[in-house]
Amino acid sequence: MKHLSIATVTVGIAALVVGALGLPIGPGLAQGGPGPGQMMSDWGWGGGFVWLMPLVMMAWFALMIAVIVLLVRWLGGGSGGRIVSTRTTARDILDERYARGEIDREEYLQRQKDIRGD
Repeated sequence: MKHLSIATVTVGIAALVVGALGLPIGPGLAQGGPGPGQMMSDWGWGGGFVWLMPLVMMAWFALMIAVIVLLVRWLGGGSGGRIVSTRTTARDILDERYARGEIDREEYLQRQKDIRGD
């Protein structure tokens, strides 16, 4: 098997990228910029990279949206992806009722025994 130099591989990859993207190569590169009275070069508007602008704009907007979402989550002190249990048990409800003074100590202790199954 033949070993290829880094330069050969680099030129090959560059040629594949240029070909895949449909970028103009050849005489257009050697002609220089627009001549007197010309608004565009032979490449057309934007030097052949007009297709790149919408991609850059979409990437920019996606980045801005991601930054805003992360900023809101950070400032809002969200759960950070953790699952927070909102399930209350009978014991929790009993403790809350006792703390609010809805039931007295005797009833609290009796219901605590009922919950435990004593």
